Amino acid sequence: MAERARVYPLRRVPTAQPPSQQPLPPRQSLPSRQPSPFQPPSPLQPPSPPEQPSPPEQPSPPEPLWREVLGQRLRALRLDQQETISETAGRAGISPQYLSEIERGRKEPSSEMIAALAGALGTTLTGLTEQVAGDLRRQQASASSRASGPVMLALAA
Repeated sequence: MAERARVYPLRRVPTAQPPSQQPLPPRQSLPSRQPSPFQPPSPLQPPSPPEQPSPPEQPSPPEPLWREVLGQRLRALRLDQQETISETAGRAGISPQYLSEIERGRKEPSSEMIAALAGALGTTLTGLTEQVAGDLRRQQASASSRASGPVMLALAA
């Protein structure tokens, strides 16, 4: 004999109830009202002191990028030897356009390329790195010791 399967409804079908017995919808909380800045504060709250604007902070100058300082140092070494870009680039095995972009800080050369340029300029990779690190330190020190604002005016007087 076949058994009957029990069927359970997934949703309850609402039955019509008289209005007095219908459940009330759940209460939703209203968002809290913030006092309007144009209305006087209520007598229960003490008035808050007006906010003082903070003096504008001087933004610190951006730290120089390694590729920019490297390019400046490579150009200085090349000009010390009174060479053209084409001469130095030819000895390093790169195009003059690429060397120009490196000197202007537009390209980030690989370590092999930096070593080739160092050799073409008569220095070592270690020597070039030490020179660039020294340039970075000097630029950082001069940027942090620059006087500004009232101190600069006092120095100018």
